[in-house]
Order: sequence, then C-alpha cells, then structure tokens
Amino acid sequence: MYHSGSIKRHYLFRAAVLLAFAVYIEHLARHDALHYYVTPKLAVWIRLCPVPLSFMALSLAVQALFGGASAICGCCHPLPRSRAGSAALYSVFLLPLLLGFALPDRALGSAAAAHKGISLNYASAVPRESARFRTDDPFAAEFAALARKLYAQPIIPIYPQIFSETVGTLDRYKQDFKGREVMVSGFLYRENTGSMAGRFAVSRFLVQCCTADATPLGILVNAGQQKSLPADTWIKVRGKLQVVVYKGKETLQIDAESVTPVTPSSTPYVYTSPDSVEEWNRLQAAAK
Repeated sequence: MYHSGSIKRHYLFRAAVLLAFAVYIEHLARHDALHYYVTPKLAVWIRLCPVPLSFMALSLAVQALFGGASAICGCCHPLPRSRAGSAALYSVFLLPLLLGFALPDRALGSAAAAHKGISLNYASAVPRESARFRTDDPFAAEFAALARKLYAQPIIPIYPQIFSETVGTLDRYKQDFKGREVMVSGFLYRENTGSMAGRFAVSRFLVQCCTADATPLGILVNAGQQKSLPADTWIKVRGKLQVVVYKGKETLQIDAESVTPVTPSSTPYVYTSPDSVEEWNRLQAAAK
C-alpha cells in the first residue's frame, strides 16, 4: 500500500513534467523551431498542445494538494515501488526534455545522412517506349506528366516544394534528361569512405511525419576543379545532367558549371506533394 504523501509527490512530479513539456513546445513554437522536428501540417496541431498539457498538469496538482483520499489512492495506475524504479520511469520523460532545452535547434545534416544512408537512386529502369514520357502504367502517369513539364524547360529548376517528385522523375527518365541543365539547392554531403572519388551530393531530407522518419535524398555532383567546400555547407548547384555508374548502378550526376554557397533555407526539409504537376504549375506561375 502506498502512503498518501508518496502518492501526492508522484502527482506533483507528473504535473511538473507535463508543464515542462508544455513550456518546451511553446518555446519551440515561439522561436519558429517546430519545423526542425515535424512537418508543417503536424506542427499546426502541436502548437495547440501546451493548452491541454497545462490543464492536465493543473488537474494533477489540484488532486495532489486538495484531493481527498479517494482522489489520490494511486490504484488506477500503479506507482513505482522503489526510488530506483521512480528514477528510471521519470528519466524516460526528463532526458528528452533536458536534451531538448540543452541542445541547439537545427536541421539534420551530414552526420544523420551518413547514419541513415543517403539515397541517390529512386526508380528502376524504365522500358523504352515509342513516344517520350508516355505510359500505360497508372502509377507512373504523374511521373510522365511531370517529365513533360520538366523537359520543356531550358533550365530545369528543382523546387524544394516538389524536390522528391522532381528528382524521382529525372531519375526515372535519366537517359532522356541526359545533357539537360538543372539548378538545385541543398546541403553538401560528402562520404568519408572515399567511394565518391572527389564528388559530393547536394542533398535534402524528405520528412513524412517527423525527423524520426527523415530520409536523406541527394544528387551526385562532379564539381571538377572548383573550390572545395566543407560538409553541411548550403549550396546552389547549376550544371548538366549525366548518367554515371556509381556503386554498380546507373546514377544521375550533375557536371557542375557553378557551385555557390547560399544562406541555409528557413525550411530545410522537403515533403511529399499530393499533386506534383499542379504544384509545378503554381510554382512556375509564381516565378514569372
């Protein structure tokens, strides 16, 4: 049987933990840092979380301070039976909070890309067809439609809003886009193994829900004799697409005409688009 004083202390501590989470989320929202951790759509809802968390903390505190014996019996959710158990339980919640407050809010970079393994190939080989970018495959129809839009451009811009869809389309039809000029921005990723043979990748993280599921995507870049830049530098690359064999696979590569350092994007991650062709039309209209 737990003593009422012990139960009250647990209630007060849980109230403090909930309130700390509310303060941390409010801190991220106030400093516009939620986009480092979750997608914009999810961030809209997370911004509201401090309100219910604060009410829950208040409820626990009121129960602990003013509740009767029946309100603080501790029978519904068994409490840890030892101090070591309590420390282990609450550290699960406190450690992320401490790391969140202690570490700087910043985007994932080369270290995370190396850990997850960067993707440079996105689609299997496409059989040659009689008409360019025509397909009877419903799954590939959007790729083909976007490919026709991209092919008509003298310089193909790879917009962040449809980064994965554009790069996937270029990779799917890599032979058709060989020699075409592109322009793309992202962070510089260079493997430490030496397998890139002096090349690097211009990269972005694709996030579906939160940074836990982030996937690093990139395009190989051959910068030639241009000045070497450190990893994680944000760059804009302009050059012509080539098809090379990298790690035994045909891979797109940009033979760079220019590699320019740029200011890191305020929205460093990229997200999937429900309709890449419609988004392309909107972005093109906005660019004119």
